[in-house]
Parts: sequence; C-alpha cells; structure tokens
Amino acid sequence: MTDDAPATGGDPTSRSVDLRADPDTPLDEVAAHLRAGGVIVYPTETVYGLGSACVPNGVARVRDLKRRDPEKPLLALVESAAAIADLAWSDAARELARIFWPGAVTLVLADPSRMFPPGVRDERTGAVGVRVSPHPLVIRLLDELGGPITSTSLNAPGGPPALSGHEAARLVRELDGHHVWVLDAGTLPPSGPSTVVDCTGAEPVVIREGAVPVGRLRCAIPEIHERSI
Repeated sequence: MTDDAPATGGDPTSRSVDLRADPDTPLDEVAAHLRAGGVIVYPTETVYGLGSACVPNGVARVRDLKRRDPEKPLLALVESAAAIADLAWSDAARELARIFWPGAVTLVLADPSRMFPPGVRDERTGAVGVRVSPHPLVIRLLDELGGPITSTSLNAPGGPPALSGHEAARLVRELDGHHVWVLDAGTLPPSGPSTVVDCTGAEPVVIREGAVPVGRLRCAIPEIHERSI
C-alpha cells in the first residue's frame, strides 16, 4: 500500500491503494480507515463505488461528497443474508436473495430493529437497500472490516459512474475528496447499476431495472411488477 500523489491530487491525507499488481494486498489499514469514519472508493461488480463503514460520520461524509439528496438513502453491501437476519424478510425477498445473491440485485427491506444508521435507513419508510456483492475485493473488505459498507456509484453530478481506478481518482479530485482512499483494481467491464427491488410490501416491486432484467426476476417471482411512473 503506497501513497500515490498523482492519483489523489497531492493530498497527503489521501491514498491510492494499487491492487492491480497484487489483488491480495492486505486491507487492515483500509479497514482501520473505515472504522474511523473514513471514506473509500472501491470496485464492485457493476461500477466503482464511494463508501464508508455504516457509522454516522462516515455516512455523512459520503453523502456530502456525493451531494446526495437528503431523501435518497445510501445502500449497503453486506456479507450475506444471514448477516442481516434482523431485517424484515418476506418469502419473496428470501427467494430473490437465494437466487440472485451474490449479484447485482439490491433488495429494499424494512429495518424495524434499526440495524442501520439514518442516511442508510430511510427515515420516512424505515427501510434499507442491501446487496451481497460477488466482487472478490468487496468480499475481502467486508471480512476484514467485520461489517457492512455503504455504496453509491462514484460519478460527477449527472455524469456516468467511474469504471476504472484512474477515472475514480480524477473524480475524487473533482469532488474535493480529502481523506478519501482509492482502491484501484483496474478497469471494470461496462455494466448497468444494480437492479433495485422493494420487498417491503405484499408483492415485490422493481423500482430500478439495472444489470439484472425484470424478465429474469419474474422467472423466480412471477408476481413481481414494476413501479408505475
């Protein structure tokens, strides 16, 4: 793990972690940064994401950097369905998780026990968006941290998300991302965002179609439908 001034605009408080040559680079320092409320940029199975541990100061920092609408919560990447057993699981949600996790399907579930902090948990509905990622780096990171991390695509307002570490570093500079660590795993193949399914009601509702098309979801849950616009 080395400081990389060109990738972070010369900010000595920021780092670029080059995982291209050695994908098994230890992540203990990254996990410590997250526990302290730090923010990272990291690759997922879809795009490069901006995230933190699910702690209030980290969540606030990500939302500030992303200029996130106050009414739009961040989603969380989790180790497994078992790790979030206290969320409210419908039969349809369990079936979707069984078939599509790990994968690019985000499930919106009620959080009655307040596992997640505000900014991840929607304070209007009490729900959270969660996903199990198949990306090897995310799997290692969650294991090292011992808990979930927030995830939102890294992009300039209105622009496309980053698909490479180089592009991610550039966007961090544009967002004035001091104290942000960039985990560079090279260039990702083009992909849509995750498909988001609201499982808090009587029937699951697709609120965003992404990398997994609705037709595939209906093979598992025929009664699934799309949100009316």
